[in-house]
Parts: sequence; C-alpha cells; structure tokens
Amino acid sequence: MATHAAYTVFQGRAGDHNDLAMPGAKAIGDALAKRTGVLPVVIGKPQPALNVGWREELDAAMPALQAMQARLNEVFSSGAYSVAATSRCAVSLATLPAVARHHPSACIVWFDSHADLNTPEASATGYLGGLALAAPAGLWQSGLGSGFGLDQIVLVGQRDIDPFEQDLIDARGIPHIKPRDDLATRLRAAISGRPVYVHLDCDVLNPGIVPTDYVHDGGLSLDDLRDCCQVIAEHELIGIEIAEFQNSWTAGGEPVSPEPLLDALAPILSRR
Repeated sequence: MATHAAYTVFQGRAGDHNDLAMPGAKAIGDALAKRTGVLPVVIGKPQPALNVGWREELDAAMPALQAMQARLNEVFSSGAYSVAATSRCAVSLATLPAVARHHPSACIVWFDSHADLNTPEASATGYLGGLALAAPAGLWQSGLGSGFGLDQIVLVGQRDIDPFEQDLIDARGIPHIKPRDDLATRLRAAISGRPVYVHLDCDVLNPGIVPTDYVHDGGLSLDDLRDCCQVIAEHELIGIEIAEFQNSWTAGGEPVSPEPLLDALAPILSRR
C-alpha cells in the first residue's frame, strides 16, 4: 500500500473550451503546496484554448498527455499514490491507462455530471472530454492506451447522460450513484473493498459552489462530497485527479479559492 503522495499539476492543452482551467489547476497545486510543503511537478505549458473538434484537440494535446502519462508511470513505480490537478477531463485519456498498468484491479470512481463514455462515432458534440472515460475502458483508441474494464467503473453524480451512454450503463450494469441516493451506503457497496482511483470533475457539484465549464442543477454539495471521501478513505487509495476547476467565474474575474473544495476532499488528501 502506498504510504506517501506525489503531487502533479497539468498545464497543457486538453480539449479546453476556454482558458480558465489551466490557472484553476495551478491554484489547486499552489493550495496543496501550502498545505503539505511539497511543490508539485508541473506537466505542460499553458496555451490558448482551441475549442475545436476532438481529433484536432487530441493531436494538439498529445505531447503534454504523453508527458502526463510518463509522470504517473513514474509516480506509481515509486510506490506513491498520485494527487493531481488535471485541468480538464480529457487528461484522463493519459492518466487512467497508467493506473491500469500499475494497479490492474483498481476501481475507478468517476465523479462527474456526465458519464464521459461516448465514442467519437457516438458523440453528438465532438467534445474530447466527453470521450475521456471511454478510451481507457477500451471503447475507442486514443493512442494513449486502455487497460481496464467497464466492470471497474463506478459513476457518481451523473445527471446529463447521452442515450448511447445510458444504453451502455444499462447493458453492462455499471453502478450509477445519483446525487439524491444514499451516497455513502451505495458507494461503499459499489467499491466492494477494491483499491480506488478517484476522478473528480467539479461539475458534479451543485452550480455556484466552484466555477466550472458545464453547469447542471441537482448536483452534490460539499458535504456530500466529503461523505463520499470518508467512504473512499476506508479503502486503499491509488490516487485522485481533480479536473474542471476554473479559477474564476468569468474570464478576467476575481480568482476563486479552491480551499473549500480541498477541505471536502480532506479525508483522502490527508492520507500522507
């Protein structure tokens, strides 16, 4: 079992619609450094958002994503667990295959208002982030690998699911824990004692808690998130990636502190 954390901040392109998530990831990294005294490793350099189709976005992001995958391979090889601020969900195209390589029995707990299980052919929008979980699960080839099965996924908080994704969830029996469910009880049962890797898209939260790209009513509260983290803390922790935290509500707006979000994650972040 890993006994120490390794910290990473992703700053490259990853299918961004705007330029707010890269500084958001940096803010999380800075806040974690103040809490722990450990400076994060920074992967990639900020560049303006392209806001184009998935293929162009993936090609533009590939060098930084490959570097991020190499970083996580290094982290896991060292015996550490990973704490990463990953800007956008599409970074999971790189991180999850590294998780699968080093922790093949992992349970992937995917906090998000979306399932991100679309394939390029099924996607109605062509948004790279909407394909972020599907490729590591082997549903399409991103060029960054795969390695785990749909039976290793636990979805939490989704409330904007496309028909293709819903059909897949139903057909494969993927656990889908909705915001108004008994979160702790259902999450504990779904994890079923397995080691856990956490993906947190901040739009899983109720609108207005933190700035995010997508806004969907009926999400989790910070107390809900903390309750879930307390359940996760009962298990072996492989890592956590925090995505889609934007540093302000509008371009050029006042920076928003990630501290309340990190407080809610404290049951797992404090396992140093």
